[in-house]
Amino acid sequence: MKMTYMSWGALLALGLFCGMPARAADGAAAQAHDRGRYLVVIGGCNDCHTPGYPEAGGKLPEKQWLVGSPVGFQGPWGVTYPSNLRLSVQKMTEAQWIAHARTAMRPPMPSPSLIAMSDRDLKAIYRYIRKLGGTGVPAPDYVPPGQAVSTPYIEFVPKNLPPVIAGAGS
Repeated sequence: MKMTYMSWGALLALGLFCGMPARAADGAAAQAHDRGRYLVVIGGCNDCHTPGYPEAGGKLPEKQWLVGSPVGFQGPWGVTYPSNLRLSVQKMTEAQWIAHARTAMRPPMPSPSLIAMSDRDLKAIYRYIRKLGGTGVPAPDYVPPGQAVSTPYIEFVPKNLPPVIAGAGS
């Protein structure tokens, strides 16, 4: 059976159109990845969740990003540690991640910032972290106030505050 030019043209067009949704999906995935990376950077996630990031002026390879830290933050709430997002996100569905991000966490985690993010932004962050892959070890467990701390920590309590002025801010 001979194929006419018309048949070849139709077959070629069909092949092109069938590939379009896949390319569009790849483009959308790449956009979500790039947006997630952007949000991680401007959101300051690496400042706590990537050891050495602030000291390096943000110049650490992505393969070192978001692995948590053994250095805690001590305040009236106890001692909290930046979690290894690379491990925790691998264990969550996208819906679980969004629910987690919308739950208030202990300081110094900027919970109000995460809670205010759109689902689109949270999904982009989730997809970016998932693509980085799981690596590293879990961060140390939370230490309640008054208990012994065996890891390095930063005192996250203001010092030498001026006295509160009666009626200030009203």
